[in-house]
Amino acid sequence: MNAPVMPSKLDPQPAAPSPALALPLAEWWPVLVGLLALFVPTFYHLFTGVWRTEEQAHGPIILALSLWLGWRNLPRAVAAPRPAPWGGFTLLLIGLLLHILGGSQEIVSLEIAAFILILGALVLIKFGRPALAVLWFSFFFMLFMIPLPGSLVSMLTMPMKMAVSYVVEHLLYAAGLPIARAGVILQVGQYQLLVADACAGLQTFLTLEALGLFYLNVVRHTSALRNVLLALLIIPISFTANVIRVMVLTLITYHFGDAAGQGFLHGFAGMVLFISALLLILALDSLLQLFVKWKRAGVTP
Repeated sequence: MNAPVMPSKLDPQPAAPSPALALPLAEWWPVLVGLLALFVPTFYHLFTGVWRTEEQAHGPIILALSLWLGWRNLPRAVAAPRPAPWGGFTLLLIGLLLHILGGSQEIVSLEIAAFILILGALVLIKFGRPALAVLWFSFFFMLFMIPLPGSLVSMLTMPMKMAVSYVVEHLLYAAGLPIARAGVILQVGQYQLLVADACAGLQTFLTLEALGLFYLNVVRHTSALRNVLLALLIIPISFTANVIRVMVLTLITYHFGDAAGQGFLHGFAGMVLFISALLLILALDSLLQLFVKWKRAGVTP
């Protein structure tokens, strides 16, 4: 008679399947088909329409980052499901009505809002409020995809463009450039530059705010003081990054001509905007880290 083989402590034990991977495909493929049927036309119109404009070009980036954040937190969200069908189906009905209204009236903001609500409704129906609490930032982050009403954008954008133009004029004049300003029009040498909405408008500020909030969510500092200070500093960081972008475009135009300023290098200046914003966030975060360490150590900085 053979003795039973006892498992060795050194034998590798099979890893428990990830909750995200344990979701039954047979249960989810009708949901995926329904989502595709509802929203493939919506996102086709977004990618071929409003998301091709310079003001809304951040939309696909926000969508990709939101879905990545949701997938990253999905195992934790579905670990202990407590379905909430009543709340979920109510939210689903509201989302479907918004989708019908937005699609019939060609109101893209309503279609995007419907997408967010329907995804949230599915989470409630299948996994409940605890899962929605885990995934809340992913849904909140998607709100930055929604284009704001044109009247609100126009009302708030002009003061921002005036402020950016004013700072750029004084900084470049102090650096010795022949520059003057009339409203939001900069005259540098023989060239005139209009500070457009895409360079210093409300949507650009909101995009940079989204970048800062995404950074905060990913790093997840344990210090509440550090999180609050960094969140507040995102506003001046966004303004500074816009100033840097307009200065770069002005210098390109002054040294290389109007064609260079409006061509490939104009798009390059847009990359400078986000790179400079990210570097400013990292630099200020490092300074705040030192400040928090000093505060914990009881040393006055």
